[in-house]
Amino acid sequence: MLLLTACNKKVEAEPEAGIKKDSASCAKPLTKEFQMYKMSEMAALMEQMYVDNLRLKERITKDDSIGTFPQHILKIHSSAMTDESENDAFFKLQAAKFIKAQELIYNDPTNAKQHFNDAVTACVKCHEGKCDGPIPRIKKLYIK
Repeated sequence: MLLLTACNKKVEAEPEAGIKKDSASCAKPLTKEFQMYKMSEMAALMEQMYVDNLRLKERITKDDSIGTFPQHILKIHSSAMTDESENDAFFKLQAAKFIKAQELIYNDPTNAKQHFNDAVTACVKCHEGKCDGPIPRIKKLYIK
Protein backbone atom coordinates (compact mmCIF):
# COMPACT_ATOMS: atom_id res chain seq x y z
CA MET A 1 0.00 0.00 0.00
CA LEU A 2 2.87 2.35 0.89
CA LEU A 3 4.56 1.62 -2.42
CA LEU A 4 1.39 2.43 -4.38
CA THR A 5 0.95 5.67 -2.48
CA ALA A 6 4.57 6.61 -3.09
CA CYS A 7 4.23 6.02 -6.83
CA ASN A 8 1.13 8.20 -7.06
CA LYS A 9 2.83 11.28 -5.63
CA LYS A 10 4.33 13.70 -8.14
CA VAL A 11 7.15 14.89 -5.85
CA GLU A 12 8.07 13.72 -2.38
CA ALA A 13 7.66 16.25 0.42
CA GLU A 14 11.17 15.66 1.81
CA PRO A 15 13.40 13.84 -0.66
CA GLU A 16 16.23 11.77 0.74
CA ALA A 17 19.71 13.17 0.28
CA GLY A 18 18.38 16.06 -1.80
CA ILE A 19 17.13 13.88 -4.66
CA LYS A 20 13.67 14.57 -6.07
CA LYS A 21 11.57 11.60 -7.17
CA ASP A 22 8.60 11.83 -9.44
CA SER A 23 6.02 9.32 -10.61
CA ALA A 24 8.05 8.51 -13.72
CA SER A 25 10.81 7.01 -11.58
CA CYS A 26 8.34 4.49 -10.14
CA ALA A 27 6.96 3.33 -13.47
CA LYS A 28 8.64 0.50 -15.32
CA PRO A 29 8.45 0.47 -19.09
CA LEU A 30 6.34 -2.32 -20.54
CA THR A 31 8.55 -4.48 -22.69
CA LYS A 32 6.05 -7.18 -23.69
CA GLU A 33 2.30 -7.41 -23.94
CA PHE A 34 0.45 -9.29 -21.20
CA GLN A 35 -1.08 -12.53 -22.44
CA MET A 36 -3.89 -14.27 -20.62
CA TYR A 37 -3.17 -17.94 -19.81
CA LYS A 38 -5.39 -20.25 -21.80
CA MET A 39 -5.93 -23.71 -20.36
CA SER A 40 -5.53 -26.67 -22.72
CA GLU A 41 -8.51 -28.96 -23.30
CA MET A 42 -6.81 -31.61 -21.15
CA ALA A 43 -6.12 -29.21 -18.29
CA ALA A 44 -9.74 -28.05 -18.37
CA LEU A 45 -10.96 -31.65 -18.43
CA MET A 46 -8.74 -32.55 -15.47
CA GLU A 47 -10.07 -29.57 -13.52
CA GLN A 48 -13.63 -30.74 -14.29
CA MET A 49 -12.78 -34.31 -13.25
CA TYR A 50 -11.34 -33.00 -9.99
CA VAL A 51 -14.57 -31.13 -9.22
CA ASP A 52 -16.65 -34.16 -10.25
CA ASN A 53 -14.62 -36.36 -7.91
CA LEU A 54 -14.93 -33.94 -5.01
CA ARG A 55 -18.70 -34.20 -5.37
CA LEU A 56 -18.53 -37.96 -5.83
CA LYS A 57 -16.38 -38.31 -2.71
CA GLU A 58 -19.01 -36.43 -0.73
CA ARG A 59 -21.81 -38.65 -2.06
CA ILE A 60 -19.85 -41.82 -1.27
CA THR A 61 -18.99 -40.73 2.28
CA LYS A 62 -22.63 -39.78 2.93
CA ASP A 63 -23.94 -43.04 1.41
CA ASP A 64 -25.93 -41.03 -1.14
CA SER A 65 -26.83 -42.25 -4.60
CA ILE A 66 -23.73 -42.47 -6.80
CA GLY A 67 -25.50 -41.40 -9.99
CA THR A 68 -24.33 -42.27 -13.48
CA PHE A 69 -20.87 -42.38 -15.02
CA PRO A 70 -19.99 -38.94 -16.46
CA GLN A 71 -19.33 -39.53 -20.15
CA HIS A 72 -17.09 -36.48 -20.49
CA ILE A 73 -14.37 -38.45 -18.67
CA LEU A 74 -13.92 -40.45 -21.88
CA LYS A 75 -12.59 -37.28 -23.53
CA ILE A 76 -9.32 -37.97 -21.71
CA HIS A 77 -8.27 -39.91 -24.83
CA SER A 78 -9.01 -37.10 -27.29
CA SER A 79 -8.51 -33.79 -25.45
CA ALA A 80 -5.67 -31.62 -26.71
CA MET A 81 -2.77 -31.38 -24.29
CA THR A 82 -0.52 -28.42 -23.64
CA ASP A 83 2.37 -30.54 -24.92
CA GLU A 84 1.09 -33.19 -27.35
CA SER A 85 4.25 -35.27 -26.87
CA GLU A 86 2.92 -36.08 -23.37
CA ASN A 87 0.12 -38.11 -24.96
CA ASP A 88 2.33 -41.19 -25.12
CA ALA A 89 1.91 -44.89 -24.29
CA PHE A 90 2.42 -44.27 -20.55
CA PHE A 91 -0.34 -41.65 -20.48
CA LYS A 92 -2.72 -43.82 -22.50
CA LEU A 93 -2.19 -46.77 -20.16
CA GLN A 94 -2.75 -44.64 -17.04
CA ALA A 95 -5.83 -43.00 -18.59
CA ALA A 96 -7.30 -46.45 -19.31
CA LYS A 97 -6.68 -47.52 -15.68
CA PHE A 98 -8.33 -44.33 -14.44
CA ILE A 99 -11.41 -44.81 -16.63
CA LYS A 100 -11.74 -48.46 -15.57
CA ALA A 101 -11.60 -47.48 -11.88
CA GLN A 102 -14.11 -44.67 -12.42
CA GLU A 103 -16.52 -46.99 -14.25
CA LEU A 104 -16.28 -49.53 -11.42
CA ILE A 105 -17.48 -46.89 -8.94
CA TYR A 106 -20.76 -46.66 -10.84
CA ASN A 107 -21.01 -50.36 -11.80
CA ASP A 108 -20.22 -51.67 -8.31
CA PRO A 109 -21.48 -49.06 -5.84
CA THR A 110 -21.17 -51.53 -2.95
CA ASN A 111 -17.39 -51.13 -3.22
CA ALA A 112 -17.48 -47.52 -4.37
CA LYS A 113 -14.99 -46.33 -1.73
CA GLN A 114 -12.31 -48.81 -2.86
CA HIS A 115 -12.91 -48.10 -6.55
CA PHE A 116 -12.83 -44.35 -5.89
CA ASN A 117 -9.50 -44.62 -4.08
CA ASP A 118 -8.19 -46.79 -6.94
CA ALA A 119 -9.16 -44.03 -9.39
CA VAL A 120 -7.33 -41.45 -7.24
CA THR A 121 -4.28 -43.75 -7.18
CA ALA A 122 -4.41 -43.94 -10.99
CA CYS A 123 -4.31 -40.13 -11.11
CA VAL A 124 -1.37 -39.98 -8.72
CA LYS A 125 0.63 -42.64 -10.60
CA CYS A 126 0.15 -40.83 -13.89
CA HIS A 127 1.12 -37.49 -12.41
CA GLU A 128 4.21 -39.04 -10.81
CA GLY A 129 5.40 -39.83 -14.32
CA LYS A 130 4.22 -36.69 -16.10
CA CYS A 131 3.45 -33.60 -14.04
CA ASP A 132 3.84 -33.92 -10.28
CA GLY A 133 2.57 -30.44 -9.37
CA PRO A 134 -1.06 -31.39 -8.64
CA ILE A 135 -0.26 -34.55 -6.64
CA PRO A 136 -0.80 -32.99 -3.16
CA ARG A 137 -4.19 -31.68 -4.32
CA ILE A 138 -5.15 -35.03 -5.86
CA LYS A 139 -4.19 -36.93 -2.69
CA LYS A 140 -6.75 -34.89 -0.76
CA LEU A 141 -9.43 -36.77 -2.70
CA TYR A 142 -8.69 -40.09 -0.99
CA ILE A 143 -11.50 -41.39 1.21
CA LYS A 144 -10.09 -42.53 4.54
